[in-house]
Amino acid sequence: MNDTAASGRTGFAEFIILIASMMSLAALSIDTMLPALPEIVHDLGIADPNSAQLVISTLFLGMSAGQIVYGPLSDAIGRKPAISIGFAIFILGTLLCLAADSFSVMLAGRLLQGLGAAAARIVTIALVRDRYEGAAMARIMSFVMTIFMLVPILAPLGGQIIISLAGWRAIFIGFLVMSSIILAWFTLRQPETLSRENRHRLSFQGLANSLREILRNRQSLVYTLTAGLVFGAFLGYLNSSQQIFQNQYGTGELFPVYFGMLALPFGMASLLNSRLVTIISLQRLVVMALSAVLGLSLLFLLPAFIYAGDPPFWMLIVYLAPVFFAIGVLFGNLNALAMEPLGHIAGTGAATVGSLSTFIGMATGTMIGQSYNGTLFPLVTGFCSCTVLSLVLTTHHEDQS
Repeated sequence: MNDTAASGRTGFAEFIILIASMMSLAALSIDTMLPALPEIVHDLGIADPNSAQLVISTLFLGMSAGQIVYGPLSDAIGRKPAISIGFAIFILGTLLCLAADSFSVMLAGRLLQGLGAAAARIVTIALVRDRYEGAAMARIMSFVMTIFMLVPILAPLGGQIIISLAGWRAIFIGFLVMSSIILAWFTLRQPETLSRENRHRLSFQGLANSLREILRNRQSLVYTLTAGLVFGAFLGYLNSSQQIFQNQYGTGELFPVYFGMLALPFGMASLLNSRLVTIISLQRLVVMALSAVLGLSLLFLLPAFIYAGDPPFWMLIVYLAPVFFAIGVLFGNLNALAMEPLGHIAGTGAATVGSLSTFIGMATGTMIGQSYNGTLFPLVTGFCSCTVLSLVLTTHHEDQS
């Protein structure tokens, strides 16, 4: 721990909870909204139900743009100002969504929410790195991610309860209250961790150099593209999950329960992955996980065809659970492989890899979600297409290495 950390007023437990709360802001802004999409469609007069998915995708577009900005900005002006700017933008976006009387205003608000939430998601990692290092940082991030994994399990249920009590706009009131409390807590309790002498002049040339290096480095480019494709397949599910569960299968208010249940494999994968990487190489794990997703998806196409795109609900659950376990293994390992050659530009490299993969995932996931036609074919073929492309990229790279 450095001297700056020693002077921090937040203790170990408080620091973990504060960081987890800030990092969870983006996930809460996504998962809590899922049960609200039908009411938003009705109240804002959206003709095409698939258009409601843009409430999710637009937030990711904002996050994609924000990630590449906040890292260098925090290096130049400090962690606290950068995070505070992000919270201010998020609060502005939340107010727009709360007052939205048209779908375009809603999407503008969601774009700002994503742009603001990117600071809480990205700069907090730098803040942890400032305050702790080595095993201590790994321990902190492990605790943080344990708390973070509860969000997709509990958030949709929380959204459903809020909607039943006060309507969908009350969700944005909740975001407003929560973000204001976290910002006040952060402002009052967490001191700046980046001293003035360690700050760097803001330069977009560094971002341009980082992007150029990623595009020229085969490993970074391949695994950034693969991370984007895998995230795109998952976002296709995220975008259409409410329609699949509630409209196609009629789960009603049990949708958050099933959604949360399918989030459990991600948590299991994250916990097991730290052990798997000690006995299997990252590259091999990636190929195995991609092959598993592709094999399961191809296998599931058979009942999908037999039942004309509407197989029994239990079959869908049995299919998605192991697929999400494999994707849970992929997420962390793909980012690690993309970042491996970029240790000398870790900060801007992470921002650039994160921004590119999020943008690719947003574009791919939006196409998959917008293709939803009342059957499971768009989702399953989306998983097949993304994993085939990913396997072509990764295996070709390994052959060339």
